[in-house]
Amino acid sequence: MVPQVLATIQAATTGERRARALGRYGATGGIAAVLGQLLGGLLVSANLDGTGWRPIFLVNVPIGLAGLLLASRHVPDSRAAVAARIDVPGTVLLGVTVLAVLIPLTEGQALRWPAWAIGLLAAAPLALAALAAVELRAERAGRSPLVPPSLLRHASMRSGLLLALPFFAGFGAFMFCYALLVQQGLHDSPLVAGAGLVPMAAAFLLASLSTSRLLARFGARVLAAEAAAQGAGLVILGLTVLADWPHVSVLVLAPGMVVAGFGQGLVMSPLFGLVLSEVPPAVAGAGGGVLTTTQQTALALGVATLGTLFLALARDGAGMRDGFLVVVAVQVVIAAGLGLGARRLPGWRAG
Repeated sequence: MVPQVLATIQAATTGERRARALGRYGATGGIAAVLGQLLGGLLVSANLDGTGWRPIFLVNVPIGLAGLLLASRHVPDSRAAVAARIDVPGTVLLGVTVLAVLIPLTEGQALRWPAWAIGLLAAAPLALAALAAVELRAERAGRSPLVPPSLLRHASMRSGLLLALPFFAGFGAFMFCYALLVQQGLHDSPLVAGAGLVPMAAAFLLASLSTSRLLARFGARVLAAEAAAQGAGLVILGLTVLADWPHVSVLVLAPGMVVAGFGQGLVMSPLFGLVLSEVPPAVAGAGGGVLTTTQQTALALGVATLGTLFLALARDGAGMRDGFLVVVAVQVVIAAGLGLGARRLPGWRAG
C-alpha cells in the first residue's frame, strides 16, 4: 500500500505541491512510528479482557477498514496508460533476497547460528545477483520489471537510497533499544515508555512541516544541517544516560529526545522527496516501491543488527546503559555520514 501512496503523490502533483505532499508524507510516517509506541504501550498496559499484548495486532483490522473507506472517497484514481503485468520472477527473487538477509540476522544469535542461518546469509548475494539479471533482462525485453534497473541511473535515486539505508536502520534500532532501555533498564511500564516519546513526536512534527520551505531555499544542503541537529540530540541523550544512570527517567531524557526528534524530522521528510525527485511519473510506482522496500528492510536490519548488539551487551543494569550508549554512538556516526553524503545529491547547490 505504501508504494502506491508515493506513486499517487508523484503522479498527481508537481513542483511545490509535490514537495509539500512528500514532506507531509514523511511527517506522517515518522509521527506514526513514534505514536505507535505510545498507543501500543497504552494497549498493552490496558490488558483488555486479559488479552495482554494481542490487541497490538488486532488493532490493524479497524485501521485497515478505515483506510479502505477513506481511500475510496478521497484518493484520486491514477492509472498508467498501459497496465503492467505482474513480474512474478522478480517478485519471488526479491522476496527470497530480503528473507535470506533478515531471517538469519533476526534469529541467528538466539539460535546460536545454526548451519541453515549461515547458509541463508551466504545465499543472499546469489539471490540478489539473480534478481539483478532477471530484472535487467525483463527491462531490455520491454516488459515491466518489479525493480527497473534504469531507476538507478538517476543520481537522486542512487545517492538517496545509499543515505536512506543507514538512516532508517539507525532509526529502527533506536526505537527498539529505547523501548527496552525504559522498560527493562528503568523498569517503567510500556505506557511510560510510549509517553516518553511524545516530546520527540512533537519536535518531529514541527520540523517536518517546515521542510518544504527549507528545501525550496537551500536544496539538499539542508540535510547536512539537519543531520547535525540529529547528531547533537543523540549526543545529549548519550551524555544524559552516562551521567545520570541508574537514576534516569523519561523526563530527564526529554531534552535530548526533542533535539533528536527535530533533527530526524528535518531529515526524513526531505529524504523522500530528494530520492524521488528525478523519477518519471510513468515509473513512480516502481520508484516508490524501491524506496519503501529499502526503508522497511533497513528498519528491520537496524533491529536485527544494532538491536542484537544491544541485547548482547545488556545483561545487567550497567550493560543496559553501555548497550544504549553504543547504539547512540553508531547513530551519531550515521548522522555524520548522512551530512557528508548529502553532498552527492543532485539538489546540493539548489537555492
